[in-house]
Amino acid sequence: MSNPTTHKNKTLATLIAAVLGGIGLHRFYLYGIRDRFGWLHVLSVPLSLALMAANPQAPQLFTALPFVLSILCGCLEALVIGLTPDDKWDLRHNPASGRQSESHWILAVIIILTVGLGAMGLIALIARSFDLLFTGGAFG
Repeated sequence: MSNPTTHKNKTLATLIAAVLGGIGLHRFYLYGIRDRFGWLHVLSVPLSLALMAANPQAPQLFTALPFVLSILCGCLEALVIGLTPDDKWDLRHNPASGRQSESHWILAVIIILTVGLGAMGLIALIARSFDLLFTGGAFG
């Protein structure tokens, strides 16, 4: 449990999820060091590195897939965090802080950039996967 007097900033949590969501820092900010899903994000990095070391001739997209999926999940979590209404956010993360969250325009910019970059990443992942699976990587 977090300290009931601390106030969790929704904009900061969204930014952390968008930028560093692949390693789960937003989960630790929101839920503390004992968050299991945060550690699952963190473990995706050594798992991907171990898969790359175990099979160096395999396409890096496939060996790094745990980390790639963790990054995409971080983008999705950034959207969920950023689009949560302020009153629901305060009920969940700031029940006794004594302050109310107030979203500003910067949150909208972070959400728009996250949607754009997340969509490009997902499209690139699908395109590269199809290239590797159906042509053996003939296009790159």
